[in-house]
Amino acid sequence: QVQLVESGGGWVQPGGSLRLSCAASGIVFSLYDMTWYRQAPGKQRDLVATIISGANTNYADSVKGRFTISRDNAKNTVYLQMNSLKPEDTAVYYCNARFWAGIQYEYWGQGTQVTVSS
Repeated sequence: QVQLVESGGGWVQPGGSLRLSCAASGIVFSLYDMTWYRQAPGKQRDLVATIISGANTNYADSVKGRFTISRDNAKNTVYLQMNSLKPEDTAVYYCNARFWAGIQYEYWGQGTQVTVSS
């Protein structure tokens, strides 16, 4: 079956860095657009960054210049490098895989907690 497994979350002080990973299995990874979302307590789930199958990227305004999304199709893995972290980046980060082929195929990971505080 399809699995998306996130890792790399944790606690970091403001200004610090973390790298999240999302390892996919059960899909033809290279065909899928991969997206990181995040959800803070009491708030809606928001898009953070997307990388399409062709490696074009898109970012939320709040993370532009600080976060970088990348993918390694040989490892079936998508990454989110997060630098200059701020307390407002604190959230559960979710990995999403989406592919359109007449119908939409969409899968979610279980999430990984990122906490930015001093």
